[in-house]
Amino acid sequence: MGWSLGGRSLGPQFNWLWTAYAVSVAGTWLAWGGFPLIAVTVLHCGPAAVSLMMAGGLAAGAVAAIPMGPWAEFRAKRGVLILMDLVRFAAIITVPIAYPLGWLSYAQLLIVSIIVATANITFTAASGAYIKALVPREDLITANAVLESTGWVATIAGPPLGGMAIGLMGPVTTVLVDAVSYLLSALGIGMIKGRERPPTRAPGPSRRLAELLDGWRFILAHPTLLRLFLNTVLVNAMIMVSAPLMAFLMLGPLAYTPWQYGLAFGLPCVGGLVGSRLARPLAARLGQRTTILATGTLRAAWSLGLAFIGPGTPGLVLVIAVQFGLVLCCGAFNPVMASFRLEQLAADRVARTLSAWSVTNSLTTAALIALWGLLADMTSPRVAIAIAGILMLATPILLPWRQMRPAAGLAPGLSS
Repeated sequence: MGWSLGGRSLGPQFNWLWTAYAVSVAGTWLAWGGFPLIAVTVLHCGPAAVSLMMAGGLAAGAVAAIPMGPWAEFRAKRGVLILMDLVRFAAIITVPIAYPLGWLSYAQLLIVSIIVATANITFTAASGAYIKALVPREDLITANAVLESTGWVATIAGPPLGGMAIGLMGPVTTVLVDAVSYLLSALGIGMIKGRERPPTRAPGPSRRLAELLDGWRFILAHPTLLRLFLNTVLVNAMIMVSAPLMAFLMLGPLAYTPWQYGLAFGLPCVGGLVGSRLARPLAARLGQRTTILATGTLRAAWSLGLAFIGPGTPGLVLVIAVQFGLVLCCGAFNPVMASFRLEQLAADRVARTLSAWSVTNSLTTAALIALWGLLADMTSPRVAIAIAGILMLATPILLPWRQMRPAAGLAPGLSS
């Protein structure tokens, strides 16, 4: 299967990259919740241990990924992508190997979580740089929209299918599939032809030390990217802090069944697929800047509604409607913002900048999930969800509402 825009193909090299991405993201969503489920059902861990594994693994992985951005920047990106796929495969495959032998432990799950989180951030940074090299600038939104829509399809189909597989064959089965998906992804990326010329690194150990912070320096020096950076990090964190609280409310006091909970957050992902398909037409009609401002503002308007969930069918319909509106706007916003971000970065800055972006996002999300857990204990889950929703309403303030000139030597800011 190939992808094209107006009869012009995005090319066989991008098609291989898309195929690899589709396989790996399908495996990831099929195994969604696999590690927490193994921790609870196999290792009999409590909620605190499960939360530590999720938040701690994400945070430690983000810290470990800090030097990986500069490392990936000055290497051939295809090789980096293949290596990160193989690292994820090697780490995850240890779980289904250890399980039948009786060797599986909580420490192993935590270590695997950290390794996978580090590899995820490095892969994301390198793949952004690789897309910029593979796809012409005028097709960046289309390429990012294709990947975005693929991710939403996997999000819609993966968890229900994974739940069925877990019910039939146990939780370790989906983890095995996830591991194999990374191996297949590495094979797909290996099919991409052509030679790369990675950027040249400035000599000297002192310069290499400074490179650790270069990604953040590039963001701070670009006023438009800085505002988008602050906006997206805060929005992503506010979305994620409500997830465990909604799970507690719906599966606990409100007595929803697991299938109803899955439906409430799975069905609205259709909105993400629709939004990603609308991204390029909106940008073509309205311009990048207007599309980013409009969808970035609209996505902030939904989350507060989750605080008003009640029992029964009305509450279920409310959650589905709120989540649908949220992911619809996110699906349209993400490809346009990601394409603009790539356009602003020189070829020797992409991996470091995207790595810094992902590291900050992961650390902020992990810290605020823990903070919101404490806030829910001090008040109530519903109050904590409402506070997150109110903060979401304020996030459009951080969008680049005025035309801005970036720092000298950088690409121009958003244009209509």
